[in-house]
Amino acid sequence: MTVAADFEALYGAAPDGVWAAPGRVNLIGEYTDFNDGFVLPLALPHTTVAAVSRRDDGVLRLHSGDVDGGIVQLDVEALDPLSGGGWAAYPAGVVWALRAAGHPVTGADVHLASTVPTGAGLSSSAALEVVTALALNDLFGLGLTRPELARIAQRAENDFVGVPCGVMDQMASACAVEGHALHLDTRDLSYRQVPFDLAAEGLALLVVDTRVKHALGDGAYAERRAGCEAGARALGVRALRDVDAAHLPAALERLSDGTILRYVRHVVSDNDRVVRVIALLDAGATRSVGPVLTDGHASLRDDLRVSCPELDLVVEAANAAGALGARMTGGGFGGSAVVLVEEERAEEITAAVRKAFAGAGYAEPGIFPAVPSAGARRL
Repeated sequence: MTVAADFEALYGAAPDGVWAAPGRVNLIGEYTDFNDGFVLPLALPHTTVAAVSRRDDGVLRLHSGDVDGGIVQLDVEALDPLSGGGWAAYPAGVVWALRAAGHPVTGADVHLASTVPTGAGLSSSAALEVVTALALNDLFGLGLTRPELARIAQRAENDFVGVPCGVMDQMASACAVEGHALHLDTRDLSYRQVPFDLAAEGLALLVVDTRVKHALGDGAYAERRAGCEAGARALGVRALRDVDAAHLPAALERLSDGTILRYVRHVVSDNDRVVRVIALLDAGATRSVGPVLTDGHASLRDDLRVSCPELDLVVEAANAAGALGARMTGGGFGGSAVVLVEEERAEEITAAVRKAFAGAGYAEPGIFPAVPSAGARRL
């Protein structure tokens, strides 16, 4: 059955509309978004689809085709931040954030289905938030721009769910364009669509899902964010984005806390890696992006310390088999890695990674090509 047909079976009437929002994979720029820095994500073909109808009686009904359980019914006047609620907290948080911003959302019936892998670092939560925000924006005629919808979705995750994420994931889901990567300045949400047609260059970007589940709400992400903010205060800057890579050695000499020093070194150097990758893409030197990815992984592993043995093994095995470069992507502690390869060698490198995982006794990873896809839209 389709999402619309499932909605009608659940709620007894056809939906007012159907919307989709994609997951994302980040090419480069990790833990830079909450430091006012640069990121370079692209949307995946995997989407969360929502069939939605407007309600005007204050009732919010939510249902997921991917989770066991019935309809979750809530009162929009009584939505309670940080009260748990599992998957339903994400769409409920969007309704709460819209209402908190003064938008007259008076309820909805929602049915959701997703092909975005959960716990893989591919922003399944952002897809869920953005598709809800876009649907409600349309149904209630709110007139919000895509960046404004992304900010609403981020606030839902920060203040309602309780995950202190930056805005990259929501912006990628809301604003991405097919065949492009999104060069985003997270300070002012200005962005540029960067052509990223790998197939035309005989290249492919593989996503390797390690099957190791991560949960960013467990405190490790928040600890790193707090450390970065402490580093900015110690250096007397608004955010680490304001530390130029050329001045990084001098800045590090001013930091006495070894942990904060490592975090600062990662963020400033990864921000610089985004700038370097953009320059390479603009120059048509896509293959030269590979070593920058691998450098980025070393920084995430050694300075930020958010990798894990499975992610490290992806990078090692892929590069040993002839990949152009590889790194973990997303929040880390499991999740996924990206591997830049010559398209003609994709199967060989995929096999090498699978063999390495089997040899280490790990579960078989999920591996698929990341095709730069469209952002959120009404279907």
